Amino acid sequence: MSCYFSVCSTYNYQQQYMDFLLAHYSDLNLLYPFPVSLSYIASPLLMEGTAVLCFDDEDQLSGAFGYIHGTGEQDYKDRHVIQLQVAYIVEHHRSTRMFYEALQFLVSHLSDQEEERVEEIRFWIPGEPRTRRLCSRFADLLSTVDQTQGCLDEYRINVKHLQKYVSTFGTRSLA
Repeated sequence: MSCYFSVCSTYNYQQQYMDFLLAHYSDLNLLYPFPVSLSYIASPLLMEGTAVLCFDDEDQLSGAFGYIHGTGEQDYKDRHVIQLQVAYIVEHHRSTRMFYEALQFLVSHLSDQEEERVEEIRFWIPGEPRTRRLCSRFADLLSTVDQTQGCLDEYRINVKHLQKYVSTFGTRSLA
């Protein structure tokens, strides 16, 4: 399987990003009310972040992710930190290399940026055994918050650590 990625730098790609994620909204399993979830989905487009589309080898839109620079606690001035706001891959591509290739794309994309170097990536996901196993391969679990809708895990990863991790994909099992 081969895939490619496109940063949403045009209105057409931005619209595809929003349409794709909203079409898969229920599958995203976001643990927030819809208005809050919508703000997370749209924030990469509205807060000078980056939204990315993932296409499979048949040019079908198969995933998307987006991030913003900085954290609310630091009034978004800590631009050396990015927060992944949303990430989604369609079900039939989840057991393929698309996730790992998306990580490789992210690392490469971040290293190509001319602004202040990103040092840390943060993200939050529903605390489920499958996602915990996956994320423990490359990120550190910092906290778990119990919410009425379920558990939410907070992860952080140093970008240099992620670069090292993605460089070993040829020797790692994807199972």
